Amino acid sequence: MKRILFTFCILLVAAKGFSQQFSQYNTGTLYDSFEHPAQRSFVPDTSKMYAFNFLIPNLDGNFFLTGDAQSTLVSRAFGGKYNNAALQIGAGKFNNANVDAGVYTIMFKAFTSLNGDEEIGFFADTRAEGRAKVSDETISLLNGTKAFTNNTYDNIFNDHYNYQVYNSIGFSYREKLSKQVSFGFKISALLGIEYSKMDINESHISFDNANDAATLSLRGKYNFSQGPGKFDARSFLPTTRSPGASINLGTSYRTEEGITFQGNIKDLGFIHWYSNSNIYDFNSSGTIDGLSTPKRENNIYNGIINIAKSSGTVGSFTSPTDGKFELSATKTYFLDDDKMFKYLPTLIASKELFYNGFTGALVNRFQYKNYNVSLTGSYDNLNLFNFGMQFMIKSNNLEFFIGSERLIQTAGFVSAINNSASYANGSFTGADFYLGFALKFGPVIEHPLNASTIPNGEKGFFGRLYNRLFKTNW
Repeated sequence: MKRILFTFCILLVAAKGFSQQFSQYNTGTLYDSFEHPAQRSFVPDTSKMYAFNFLIPNLDGNFFLTGDAQSTLVSRAFGGKYNNAALQIGAGKFNNANVDAGVYTIMFKAFTSLNGDEEIGFFADTRAEGRAKVSDETISLLNGTKAFTNNTYDNIFNDHYNYQVYNSIGFSYREKLSKQVSFGFKISALLGIEYSKMDINESHISFDNANDAATLSLRGKYNFSQGPGKFDARSFLPTTRSPGASINLGTSYRTEEGITFQGNIKDLGFIHWYSNSNIYDFNSSGTIDGLSTPKRENNIYNGIINIAKSSGTVGSFTSPTDGKFELSATKTYFLDDDKMFKYLPTLIASKELFYNGFTGALVNRFQYKNYNVSLTGSYDNLNLFNFGMQFMIKSNNLEFFIGSERLIQTAGFVSAINNSASYANGSFTGADFYLGFALKFGPVIEHPLNASTIPNGEKGFFGRLYNRLFKTNW
């Protein structure tokens, strides 16, 4: 049962639903500058020279689940029993879950040159990402065989899931190429922790109700990679056993009308899982006993894993990270003559590179002095609408933010913890939470006329190349 609960936690709690913290776009926080490398985090004559999170985790985690199994899994997770009233047997219905979680443990940046507006940074974070497509029948079977009126069924357990967990350490660079153009990149070394992927392409089950058992036949593929020992806190210690790499590229352009366009390629990379990983191509059968006993969940899980491991080899394989391409546009509007109230709308389009996920979002950020409130609406290719809210305090040298991209669903999910019996299916079940902090320290960045401690510096390599190509000098 522990492995089943672990899998559900990965897919339904730890989590992602094509995860994006859209509200952080164009905020100029340290987190924003690492996620979108063309974004600056320092402002000369106001900011201090170094930015650091002081090992306070900047974290985000969210998930969504669609389909008939929403109330079933919520009641099982928080009420200890299954509510299978909405599940349909033999109708070909599937439930989709998407997950992602991330924690920046180290974020450090330094402003290195006024002539070029250059920034360099170093970071360390841990991420988990995955997705699942699971049939109504699979979820129903975990509660026994009462819902299955026939003795045999074909292809009702053709499920798919994958997840991977990895550490990341790396370097970032940002430079202002001209008065209008900025460019940045983030290069990451990935350190794989755990990977699991199963694709069931054919399935057949024959029930033996007299003996409280069933014969299950499955054909598909199962890849699994994990370090020595059990998955626990020690698994997150950095190791080069399963190496990989990824890159983020970003550029921004500010028009004469004050509109800033930004493009980003994010988390484009791979992990090469080590040579002691397991690769199974299975086409086998097995018997699952005790389908009406309290141990049925363990019995089903172990039965499926035993079939999946019936024929395999030991070797390495490579998996992609969940890369994305994003475009955004933003402009600042002052709402009063004293320029103390600002309205900063940002329109964003985000597309997954290796999956079919697409999301459009509109972030409405309102700023009064150091206080910011953002209202975010997003809509994705699964026809799901999300409403989010963020509160942020951001001064010249201090930043703190907290928010949720799925505020209504998060509130409903939290309320279900103590009232799971009345939880009803909606368009989707989801939750989202993120939190961040950073502080700037050191000398204030000063322009040459009043600089006392910081040299002017030279333009960076990309700035010099830009000037040569476009014959500019600023």
